[in-house]
Amino acid sequence: MPGELASRLQPIVAEAVTAAGFDLDSFEVQQAGRRQLVKVVVDSDDGVGLDEIAEISRTVSAALDENEHVLASAYTLEVTSPGLDRPLTQPRHWRRARFRLVKVTPADGAPFVCRVGHAGEDAARVLAGGKLRDVRYADVAKAVVEIEFKQPPAEDLKLLEDDASGMIAAGQAETEKGSK
Repeated sequence: MPGELASRLQPIVAEAVTAAGFDLDSFEVQQAGRRQLVKVVVDSDDGVGLDEIAEISRTVSAALDENEHVLASAYTLEVTSPGLDRPLTQPRHWRRARFRLVKVTPADGAPFVCRVGHAGEDAARVLAGGKLRDVRYADVAKAVVEIEFKQPPAEDLKLLEDDASGMIAAGQAETEKGSK
């Protein structure tokens, strides 16, 4: 029943979240005693603050109340943003991790830590071991943001920024980093 209910509620919740200007990252309905627990995880390229979570919660709650015939029971709504430990599984996750340190476990090969630059639809440009390289999402078994306790090196951020803006020609990345 919760799976069937989730499939009917998901478009309603997605529309409310999108109308509020955010992305529906995940959605789940669970039975919690006599009530349904509706879990909504939202995100955006600019992140999500507590005030925005409250506003989205009101918007989603109103949408669910308008469609109470679909729920047909009492519910508890939980709206949150994804945690830092969420794996990077979609291009938008990589875009949102721009300039962050990420541990990548490739499908083949040894894990490595890199700093994320421009993220396209099929691959992200990263700085790993002082070299710029492309990481195809299809080649990644797992990628997770690493927690940093100090500011990233300014030269790393500048290199990634210059690369994204096209200021570095192909093949020059290693030279640029090495000359700093």
